[in-house]
Amino acid sequence: MADNADSPPSPSPPPPLTIDGSDRDAVLAKSDYLSRREVLERRSRHCKQLAKLYREHYWVIMDMVKLKHRDYYWTYGKSPFKDDNPNSNSANSNEDNGNGKLGLGLDGGDEIKRCQVAGCKSKAMALTRFCHVHILSDPKQKLYKGCTYVLKSMQTGPLLCNKPILRSTVPSLCPTHYQKGEKYLVRDLKKAGLNVSSVSKLAPKFHIIVAEYISQIQTKRRAAQKAIVGKVEPM
Repeated sequence: MADNADSPPSPSPPPPLTIDGSDRDAVLAKSDYLSRREVLERRSRHCKQLAKLYREHYWVIMDMVKLKHRDYYWTYGKSPFKDDNPNSNSANSNEDNGNGKLGLGLDGGDEIKRCQVAGCKSKAMALTRFCHVHILSDPKQKLYKGCTYVLKSMQTGPLLCNKPILRSTVPSLCPTHYQKGEKYLVRDLKKAGLNVSSVSKLAPKFHIIVAEYISQIQTKRRAAQKAIVGKVEPM
């Protein structure tokens, strides 16, 4: 009896849901036929109430996601606290590699795992041994890809940004280079005669974009031909 008195009371079940206009629906349920207006009004009431419930449930879930994301970020993400002894991190990393453990952020107790890249002191992401910046170093990961923005053209090939972004990101650009690409697109559209302030507000017509691309390709070809002609010595 004492244990039952000390135990917390069980939460009461939520009250049953009351459908809007249920009293009117109960009266109409006895009818053999309903007019079109009555059917549409009932469906409209039910849809509005269902949409309201979905919105409330959505925001409840969003609050839960924020709390869980805060806990996850504090455990596995960035933190102002750093270990004073760098040798302890390397020792723990070697033990984890030998035991084949995954980078869950915790090693046995409250020890936080660090990124396996040499010189990086950031925390490793969950289920991997690398932080977000170096996640592409993990050959087994399938969630991220590199930014395809060309930083510099070299003889060996284009030098890409290669900053980690989600594999589902379209176009394959990081936020910084995506904004830069939008600025370049607005500038090119203004040159083509279409005055827009943001590409997200107004979608340019397809033939304008094609014409601008053709113009750029022709400009590059003319420049290449001039460079070739300039190198050829006169006979």
